[in-house]
Amino acid sequence: MNLHDWIDELCDVLDIDAEIDEALVLDLARTCAHSVERPAAPVTTYLLGLAAGSKDADPEEIERLAGRAQALAEGWDRPDGAPDPVADVETEIPDDSTVDHSADAFEA
Repeated sequence: MNLHDWIDELCDVLDIDAEIDEALVLDLARTCAHSVERPAAPVTTYLLGLAAGSKDADPEEIERLAGRAQALAEGWDRPDGAPDPVADVETEIPDDSTVDHSADAFEA
């Protein structure tokens, strides 16, 4: 059994007819777990489903709602106006393949 089979069976058990974008939900859950805290993942995805159901949202509206939740999670615990440490990285990694590192010492 795979995730898609689980979703189909769960929808049958819950007596709902639903189309779900698993990747969207999993991406949102991962971002919340890492940017907020682990318990935020299931709570956030539950609230996304609640919001989508209460608005009778179509797939585009669900994506918009998920995007708003994702943006909130990505900016969580970062002061207003602070740069995103991931988005602002533009540093190229230098090519040092011709440098002999055999005598380099590293701290553990």
